[in-house]
Amino acid sequence: MTNAIINITNLRLRTYIGFNPEEQEKQQDVVVNAEIHYPASRLCFDDHIEGALNYKDITKRMIRHIEEGRFLLLEKLVADILDICSEHEWVTFAKVKIDKPHALRFADSVSITLIHDKLAEAAQNNHKQSQANSALANDAHSKTNTEPTKQTAA
Repeated sequence: MTNAIINITNLRLRTYIGFNPEEQEKQQDVVVNAEIHYPASRLCFDDHIEGALNYKDITKRMIRHIEEGRFLLLEKLVADILDICSEHEWVTFAKVKIDKPHALRFADSVSITLIHDKLAEAAQNNHKQSQANSALANDAHSKTNTEPTKQTAA
């Protein structure tokens, strides 16, 4: 199977971000980078739009959310944008990095990156379920193999 990867690079927007009083009064620049993976179907190779993920719609939703929102933490903003990027059922992996330029005195920017990996999450859930099943089986086995001990009088 071929994986299609959408990259949205250096999407520059302005929003209210931060918890300091001056940050809540004046919009600041943020720079968004997103990577979205999905299985490419034969339809998109044959130039049919219904076989491709619509990156324009995803980007419009990102822009609207950022420009209309107010955020105390960069982590919250990144998590929201990651949710938008990974919302479609076809998406198997998404990575979002958002920079907040000039947030630190001697640095170009500070950034946060979050990743959604549907396949890793499924494997982790399967592993947790296997552990739970194993624990239940061990518990049932130990209950059937223990006989009550007899007390003897001295």
